Amino acid sequence: MSRHLRAIRGATTVDDDTVEAIDAAVVELLTEVFERNHIDTDDLVSILFTATDDIHAKFPATSARLVGLGDVPLICARELDVEGATARCVRVMIHLETELDRDELRHVYLKGASGLRDDLRA
Repeated sequence: MSRHLRAIRGATTVDDDTVEAIDAAVVELLTEVFERNHIDTDDLVSILFTATDDIHAKFPATSARLVGLGDVPLICARELDVEGATARCVRVMIHLETELDRDELRHVYLKGASGLRDDLRA
């Protein structure tokens, strides 16, 4: 079976803008995405994180190092500040090589982000 470059989306929210809350939320999100999609770290190409303007305590990408992603390229960006958007939200786009077809990918939306992309949730 051939491998393809794919992207998986996900998001979660943090209860408080603290290092501990960001660490817990990012670890939970990544763990869930990896488990639902049977991802091994060797499959990963890169991960893009965004965070809303109300997150200041830590870069979410730094929290990803807690799940052993020390050799995976990671980057953070600021989410657009749109009125009415989900507060304290961390989004992720994971680029990976996989044998899965696009319709087999399981995007993950947790906590207050659970309604962001109903069309992508599994």
